[in-house]
Amino acid sequence: MNLNLSGKHALVCGGSEGIGRAAAEALAELGANVTVLARRADAVRAVATALPCHFPEQGHGFLAVDLNDRAELHAAVSALVERQPLQIVLNNTGGPPGGPLFAATAEQLLGVFGQHVIAAHTILQAVLPGMKESGYGRIINVISTSVKEPLAGLGVSNTIRGAMASWAKTLASELAPFGITVNNVLPGFTDTARLSGLIAAKARESGSSEDAIAKTMLASVPAGRFAKPEEPAAAIAFLASPAAAYVNGINLPVDGGRTRSL
Repeated sequence: MNLNLSGKHALVCGGSEGIGRAAAEALAELGANVTVLARRADAVRAVATALPCHFPEQGHGFLAVDLNDRAELHAAVSALVERQPLQIVLNNTGGPPGGPLFAATAEQLLGVFGQHVIAAHTILQAVLPGMKESGYGRIINVISTSVKEPLAGLGVSNTIRGAMASWAKTLASELAPFGITVNNVLPGFTDTARLSGLIAAKARESGSSEDAIAKTMLASVPAGRFAKPEEPAAAIAFLASPAAAYVNGINLPVDGGRTRSL
């Protein structure tokens, strides 16, 4: 199986922690040159510096950019591909706060849509010429199992994740002739700061303890545990590899069997 990513350049958004950081490490282990993107320069610099290098010409870098600033994002990614074209993009950013959808304001919906769909589209348009020229492209989106089964109490997230899934599915057909695949990884409950925040919020709202909330969540997972960030990262690394060239337009749950639908 060809998992070798030496000579490939990957952009990992949201790479300063959690699944993004684990994905950056997994891609680097396979030989990719990784550029880590997040808002805080100190955090992404530390991640990029710590990434492994197993090949003589392998090296890593970082971009400190806010995904909400479309002009800055486009300029930064365009400058990056001028120096070194990208073959792999991981779209990954934090989820919005919980709450019922009917209570969300238009501004909240627009803001999250911009941070997810518009940011991903901005990056796509900057990297696409280089991917077409090289005949190799992997666009991978970290979204949520909510695209298969909406999650209670995450109304805005459910809406935006669904939009990302449709964006990806459309592009999968449009870009396949150029050797470019577009796929989604759907993490389940993963041991990250995002999950800790959701558990804490549910505990405050319900008056239950965080331990009780966590146990209730785990009761819905056949595997009986939360995922480690390295587990969805492994799926991301496979989808980025030459071995996954014929895998296109899919939603891949990494959730311990929690999702009941096919």
